[in-house]
Amino acid sequence: MSAAAAEKAPTQQFADRLFDSAATGNLEEVKSLLNAGTAAVNAKNERGWTALMFAARNGQLPVIQYLTEKGCDVNIMNSSGQTALDIASFWNHIDSAVYLQKHSTQSPYDLVSNYFSQNPLYRASDLRKNSEWLETVMKKESTKYVVFDADLSPFFIQGEENRFKFAVFTYSQLVSCLAIKAQVIFLGLETWDPHSSAWFAVRLPDQDNSVCKDSYPDGIFASLFPRGREVLRLEKTHAGLFAEANSVLTWLDRYKFCPTCGSSTQVVEGGYKQVCSNTQCRSRNGVHNTCYPRVDPSLIMLVVTGDNRRCLLGRAKRFPPKMYSCLAGFMEPGECIEDTCRREVEEESGVKVGRVDYHSSQPCLSQQHLCLAVLHMLAQKKLRVDPNELEDARWFTRGEVGQMLAARHPDGMFLPPEEAIARQLIMYWVARSATNL
Repeated sequence: MSAAAAEKAPTQQFADRLFDSAATGNLEEVKSLLNAGTAAVNAKNERGWTALMFAARNGQLPVIQYLTEKGCDVNIMNSSGQTALDIASFWNHIDSAVYLQKHSTQSPYDLVSNYFSQNPLYRASDLRKNSEWLETVMKKESTKYVVFDADLSPFFIQGEENRFKFAVFTYSQLVSCLAIKAQVIFLGLETWDPHSSAWFAVRLPDQDNSVCKDSYPDGIFASLFPRGREVLRLEKTHAGLFAEANSVLTWLDRYKFCPTCGSSTQVVEGGYKQVCSNTQCRSRNGVHNTCYPRVDPSLIMLVVTGDNRRCLLGRAKRFPPKMYSCLAGFMEPGECIEDTCRREVEEESGVKVGRVDYHSSQPCLSQQHLCLAVLHMLAQKKLRVDPNELEDARWFTRGEVGQMLAARHPDGMFLPPEEAIARQLIMYWVARSATNL
């Protein structure tokens, strides 16, 4: 036995005892092992099974109740993509299934909140046009500011559970920057009450970022993905803040002149509108989308077979080795969601699909993109991969996808991180089709 294996052996032995005790309903032994700290409550075996899953398999309700009280994660999936609830339901342990359903700590998959979709602010769009109110509220000490540098890198500090969050500044801390025409956008209010604290995002006017380091010496200006991964390790509500602020600031950075006539523009309505300086420009009459931040719809698509046992995953050349994900593509002008899905899937894989079911959406990390996640029902299964679009595409069974979710695939294949909407769509399919053990 290697030194590493020898070191792990006692821990695994205690974990095995915990699994056996949970399966047989030996509550006293389960309590003894957990209270002594010799076994972790969320320990897994080689198939990704936890003690809670073993208890669920045999309907050991007292053990299930104790394990959940001790903090066992009800939503962990094993290498087959099953949760403890899936297992209890399959084996018809009704009382156990009802209990696990009530104690699920994760949003139901049909009520998904994706990573960049959890913006906690009330946008208060009606107040954006009130320039006097904006001018007044910006100077209040209760007002909060988040900061981006001139290159649009956000300033983060360490948050909880090894995640990051925005450093939050007050007006007095940034007054020197705001006095020299830093770019400021209004993000929203903490509640619907107009007297609640307002939030703004500031783009610093030059490379002198000392104001940030003076207040938060350990803070960092994060590189944007894929060069930096801090944006994918944000506390979830701050990920939503980032999505709004980054999208609007990027739009202002990329579109500095009127797209209709080429004249200069004036930024108004808290950063959410640009007005052409040319009084004769037709963009000044009527409603024109050139005046407002653009949003480009893109589709994240999971194709599944009619029997719901397999899904189609592909990998682009830019992906890390062995990573597979959903197919994806942009909506074209004058195209509906359903036609976009069918066209993109056929272009990339040669597969024809029929029904299209909407799942969820989230702002995309790539500035103005809005990702729409959809499920396709297969119409014709034959693969014909376009090498200009994909490096590879293949059909995966639910069990294989479960192994990839649990990072236990025998060939090392894996899926995008949990912050990606593609992974949420895949997890939804696995959970919805939980029928095989």
